[in-house]
Amino acid sequence: MTLQTDLKHLVTVEDFNELINNNENVMVSCGRMGPMCVPVYDIMEDIIDEGEYKHVEFRDMLFDNPNAGVIRNLSECKGFMGLPFTVYFKNGKVVKATSSIQNRDQITDILKSEFGK
Repeated sequence: MTLQTDLKHLVTVEDFNELINNNENVMVSCGRMGPMCVPVYDIMEDIIDEGEYKHVEFRDMLFDNPNAGVIRNLSECKGFMGLPFTVYFKNGKVVKATSSIQNRDQITDILKSEFGK
């Protein structure tokens, strides 16, 4: 089960663990193909295409995948009500988490503050 995006997909817990353990800077957006999620995926795809954040790994994960509990059950996501859950990891640790739709400025502000340029 994967999302219909051009992003690389996380499907298993092993995929997730390998990603955050082997990459310094990671952004994961966990959601569905809905009106609050698709704009976030589109922004992530644009950022990848522009190449400004080559030092960040961008991934998506289907919220309804049973393995998505690795995102859904994070303490930083406990109070979230809207999709997608977007989580930023640095050296395997959560440094920021957001829920619901985010615009490009909000996303790039987090990328800059947490991961630099």
